[in-house]
Amino acid sequence: MTERTTTTTETTIGFPADFVWGAATAAYQIEGAVREDGRGESVWDRFAATPGKVRNGDTGEIACDFYHRYREDIGLMRELGLDAFRFSIAWPRVLPEGRGSVNQAGLDFYDRLVDELLANGIEPFPTLFHWDTPQALEDAGGWTVRATAEAFVEYAEVVAERLGDRVGHWITHNEPWVVSWIGHAEGRHAPGRASEADAVAAAHHLLLSHGWAVDAIRRAAPAAKVGITLDLLHMYPASHSPEDEAAARQMDGEHNRWFLDPVFRGSYPADLVERNELVAPHLRDGDLETIAAPIDFLGVNNYFRQVVAAGGERPRQLRPEGQYTDMDWEVYPEGLYRLLVRVAEDYSPPALYVTENGAAFGDIRGHDGKVHDPERTAYVEEYLGAVARAAAEGAPVKGYFVWSLLDNFEWDSGYSKRFGIVYIDYPTLERVPKDSFYWYRDFIASHRSVSRPSPSARTASE
Repeated sequence: MTERTTTTTETTIGFPADFVWGAATAAYQIEGAVREDGRGESVWDRFAATPGKVRNGDTGEIACDFYHRYREDIGLMRELGLDAFRFSIAWPRVLPEGRGSVNQAGLDFYDRLVDELLANGIEPFPTLFHWDTPQALEDAGGWTVRATAEAFVEYAEVVAERLGDRVGHWITHNEPWVVSWIGHAEGRHAPGRASEADAVAAAHHLLLSHGWAVDAIRRAAPAAKVGITLDLLHMYPASHSPEDEAAARQMDGEHNRWFLDPVFRGSYPADLVERNELVAPHLRDGDLETIAAPIDFLGVNNYFRQVVAAGGERPRQLRPEGQYTDMDWEVYPEGLYRLLVRVAEDYSPPALYVTENGAAFGDIRGHDGKVHDPERTAYVEEYLGAVARAAAEGAPVKGYFVWSLLDNFEWDSGYSKRFGIVYIDYPTLERVPKDSFYWYRDFIASHRSVSRPSPSARTASE
């Protein structure tokens, strides 16, 4: 079953003149320089150095060397015609111990990065936390304890006070579900814990720190737009049977509503009884009101859907026939369309940004020196068609960030998966724009109005 019927007409509607075209990255995946200029150790440094945790023993020690090559990469962004660049700030680069002494050299790097972006007409969209918890905080309990949420607010204050005069959009957290469940319940990501109770505690403290940070950023930068990025999946029941529909609702609750409901409604989903029992010991008076601090936008990361069937003690995730990426993720743009419309209808966010969407394929550099990736080009075009449909139906989608600008360190998969629209020759670190890069460049140019608002004007008009 497939509904991937994007047409040229579909992708030429639904994008307003001030729609933000971007690309996304994350600090540990691209920066490298993990031991330079006073940066502290992160949980991913420790996790990647642990034998058997990351494919091929890969680490982010060098990654794409963005720390030293960011000007070259911003040149590629300028060639693309990007309006915005989503990057993350490495917490241990700014506060090596997680709190306390500030590493000015770390802040200086992000200061230079923001200035270089703005000098090239590209709006910075920083994410404060993209999974690289300072190891010192993990050693003291990490996200399972409230003190880490308190430390995060100190970090947010430091960064916002330094960059808030030039940064108009801030994202507090990236994908707290992944940090909580993949990192704390399944152990496949740092910090490598394997406890459902730890995952629930981590999720609550991540959300609590988000609410506190929203206020902290606004104090430092009153005009800033602040949001959070969630990884959301549209859940499809395998059939219309009550059992399958109940299983899909349960999965929706565990993955989506457990984060959407507290952020937008100030409550955890009541139907998840066992999980509510786990979170109860961590709840204090005022926590849910803090988490529900009004936000200016919601970032949505989406790559695939889930098809869910009832089965035993737990719902089962099925694998429908169809096209799959190198991550074994189904290509199904209809899922993004339905997700955006559903979130808009159920939660009424002031604005939505697709903050990550893209595909990994087994790219190779051909004899002509180029990288031909028609599958990725088709993927992005079809998913953009889904975004356009959602926008045309009233979903307040304000921008799209392709994942990713560069091939990079793909967490527990190491360097074996390539998501970039720019190929990285890892032995030499040469950048090679792929065919999808040029397609995205031309697509952006074809959808841009002649009169383009400046980044500051876009921020003021939202």
